[in-house]
Amino acid sequence: MISDKSGQYLLELAKEAIAFYLETGKKIGVPSEHPLELDEKLGVFVTINKKNRLRGCIGYAEPIMSAIEATIDVAIAAAFNDPRFNAIEPEEYEKLDFEVTVLTEPELIEIAHPDQYLEEIEIGRDGLIIQKGYSRGLLLPQVAVENAFDVETFLDHTCMKAGISADSWMDESCDVYKFQGQIFK
Repeated sequence: MISDKSGQYLLELAKEAIAFYLETGKKIGVPSEHPLELDEKLGVFVTINKKNRLRGCIGYAEPIMSAIEATIDVAIAAAFNDPRFNAIEPEEYEKLDFEVTVLTEPELIEIAHPDQYLEEIEIGRDGLIIQKGYSRGLLLPQVAVENAFDVETFLDHTCMKAGISADSWMDESCDVYKFQGQIFK
């Protein structure tokens, strides 16, 4: 994964990208001076909370661009394009808490029987992606901890996030992936 220093850099960059967009309506450019390890392609999510309640969360689960570019993109998307919330207003900015989660590449969990998921997934370490057909849901590792989920409840909620029935993870046509995340607040 990345160093704590680089993670804090991404956190500050996410805040700066949102502030710049609030002020100008434009996307900030990639700073010429930045930790070189952030040029690596990594999955990144930006989460915005207000008074300990979700205010926006968007990210790339797959490593499709450099961590630094992904952070700028998803910070702006979390603040202004999360379909669950209205866009962030300038007067809100100072009341917001920001979090950047850098992800490992998702790994398909290979099992012979769905009961084995309960042994393969560790709460507090793993995030989940569940895919069935065109439906796909993702929950970050911290979601299970923050909501005191056990593994089965975590699987159920990830299915619901995908818009499929909670017990779909028991269906052989459903793929379950796990990943880990480094969280920077």
